[in-house]
Amino acid sequence: MSERLNYNHVAPAGAKALGGVYGYVMQSGLSTTLVNLAYLRVSQINNCAYCLDMHTRDLIENGVKIEKLALVQAWAEAGGLFDERERAALAWAETVTRVAETNVPDEAYQAARKVFSERELVDLTIAISLMNAYNRMSISFRNTPQAVLEKAA
Repeated sequence: MSERLNYNHVAPAGAKALGGVYGYVMQSGLSTTLVNLAYLRVSQINNCAYCLDMHTRDLIENGVKIEKLALVQAWAEAGGLFDERERAALAWAETVTRVAETNVPDEAYQAARKVFSERELVDLTIAISLMNAYNRMSISFRNTPQAVLEKAA
């Protein structure tokens, strides 16, 4: 198998543009944990090993317990482990990520609007969209997860 391109080196301005959106999301006022939980769920749906590894590490670094991380994929069945905003963000992340299947129904929008302000919902949707873009870049160009690099060392 041939090695794939490093998009950061080939198109640094494009990578920088994505990084600018990431910077916007991180200063948006949404909690870092909430955003990273959404990023993790999007990456689970898209099967992006690189992003799963990165956001799991970020969440652990932010103090999220492994027991909670283990249940992100099954958040709806996890009882009170996830608070109202986290549940709403994870549900919104799922329907937006699966847009071709869901068409983001009105019920999902109304449920998200009950929990998030207009600005928060737009910012969360930008975050979800960004993670979908990063997942596609990481998968397409086979970014190596940190866990793999550490094992090889």
